[in-house]
Amino acid sequence: MRLSKRMAKLGLCSRREADDYISRGLVSVNGVPAVLGQRVTERDRIEMNRIAERNQGRRVTILLHKPLGYVSGQAEDGYRPARMLVRPENHWSGDKSPLCFDLRQLQNLVPAGRLDVNSTGLLVLTQDGRVARRLIGNDSVVEKEYLVRVVGSLSERGLALLNHGLSLDGEELLPAQVRWQNDDQLRFVLRQGKKRQIRRMCALVGLEVLALKRVRVGSVRLGALPPGQWRYLLHEETF
Repeated sequence: MRLSKRMAKLGLCSRREADDYISRGLVSVNGVPAVLGQRVTERDRIEMNRIAERNQGRRVTILLHKPLGYVSGQAEDGYRPARMLVRPENHWSGDKSPLCFDLRQLQNLVPAGRLDVNSTGLLVLTQDGRVARRLIGNDSVVEKEYLVRVVGSLSERGLALLNHGLSLDGEELLPAQVRWQNDDQLRFVLRQGKKRQIRRMCALVGLEVLALKRVRVGSVRLGALPPGQWRYLLHEETF
């Protein structure tokens, strides 16, 4: 396979980052400098030099409690991108990370997942292609957990369909975990992320979503992080 794809599979970096390191002469295969487009096997020894390793180590991942009225990606329809909230004055005082804010941390900082303008909760922003690939790559199965306040009548059959049996965009959805949290709130755990998936799922069984909040991505929880504030992903935290 291509060297950049192999590096991504090994978790060294993303494919885009790999191509950049290769073009800068920072990668070797079996002790020989690599070239763009080079093909390798599983037996080949791939190494990044210290410059590339340090560069990867400096890339940050930020956890933001996205409030209502912000979009997760680029600005659209007059709404501001959530990335604008990553400012020193919004850095949560309860952050336990030793990292200090630096404007360079905003470079190539992108959302690893979506939350629509009317949804709140945990939004992951990262400079690290490895994190992005794990969370939104085609083969990602990382769980996302949501609290969803709804109105309408839900039968036992409808609840069963929310767990498994619905289709969107002509594709059967992966099994989910959906249960009542209280009288008007459902808890969803999904392993995929189609656009407005939960709202569309609920509509198919006769429910209207009044509020939607993401409270967990993988093993990382929103916790006590206040709306509009952010913190760094800790070294010991993984998705």
